[in-house]
Amino acid sequence: MKKPAKAPANNGHDHRHCVEDALSAAERLCAQKGLRFTPLRRRVLELVWSSHKPVGAYALLDELRSEDLGSAPPTIYRALDFLIENGLIHRIEKMNAFVGCSHPGETHRGFFLICNQCGNAEELDSDSVAEAITSSASRRGFVPRDMTLEVTGLCGECRRQN
Repeated sequence: MKKPAKAPANNGHDHRHCVEDALSAAERLCAQKGLRFTPLRRRVLELVWSSHKPVGAYALLDELRSEDLGSAPPTIYRALDFLIENGLIHRIEKMNAFVGCSHPGETHRGFFLICNQCGNAEELDSDSVAEAITSSASRRGFVPRDMTLEVTGLCGECRRQN
């Protein structure tokens, strides 16, 4: 498995700010909830945010092994579970991978646009999409408990390059 890819430099985007903001939000959230933000959890979050591309657990594990931070799959999965449970990352089911949450600690739906070409995933914040799905489900007598939507296609940057 390859290491988590670095995000391309798009339109002056400095990805270090994304990582710094995610780490700061996680520190605040853990302090508010009285949770331990261990060095391993911190590093896993940092690696997940090292790109806007979803990253798999084994790619994370390879990086952690090279840094002597963890060598067993249960180690990485416990850290990932903690980050998911506390609203700091999302799991992209289709790719069996993880991506940073752009609304850390907030209860919200996971809607993602995933580029087939560059692999970046962008989280959408859309109450109208959630309402449309909930309304359609309700008409069928179904009550949604959890909702994640993954839409694949080409991002604007890749479309401009083609």
